[in-house]
Amino acid sequence: MSYANQQDIQEFYKVAQSRDFARDFLFRIGDISLPDVNFNDSELVYVKSAELPARSITNVATPYMGLDFNVPGNTTYPGSDAYALKFYLDADSALRSKMEQASRTVFNDQFSTGQYNTPLPEHYIILQQLDKALNVTNTYKLVGASIRDIQATSYDMAAGNGGTVELDATISYHYYEMSGKQGNPTATIGENTRPGGAGGFGSF
Repeated sequence: MSYANQQDIQEFYKVAQSRDFARDFLFRIGDISLPDVNFNDSELVYVKSAELPARSITNVATPYMGLDFNVPGNTTYPGSDAYALKFYLDADSALRSKMEQASRTVFNDQFSTGQYNTPLPEHYIILQQLDKALNVTNTYKLVGASIRDIQATSYDMAAGNGGTVELDATISYHYYEMSGKQGNPTATIGENTRPGGAGGFGSF
């Protein structure tokens, strides 16, 4: 087998023209659904930063005669306990109020009650990768979303210059599902279909 390749400057230039590059602002939060709280586009447009989630396969070291054979195990989702979202905070603090409502729905310490059952699949975060025409190329659905932290919101009355204020929150989820625009999902959202099997991209 020959390992010769054409990974040179001209090949890079040719591939860059045909495939281009992902850009750091071509990303959107398509929807957030939490118990008793939903977010609309006028609120989601204030998301400053987010990220695609991680997925890992556990490595199981299986020794034999002093040599470790590395065998794949189960799946884990690193960071699923605290998916971070950063927002611009609106002037009326409506976004923080919604986060507060979501937090007190999970557990209200005033009455010692709440919806702290296992988060349901109808509560989720939708992440969207976009192309340059703002068409969705890939969609990730974080299943079983439940708020965890509302970070402190900082003001600076003495030395402030009128800068915008941010709202940081973390939301947990169980796992994610993914589908691409080609209609060939790696994991079908909304349907229990194995990769490569029958079925399409389920509705949310």
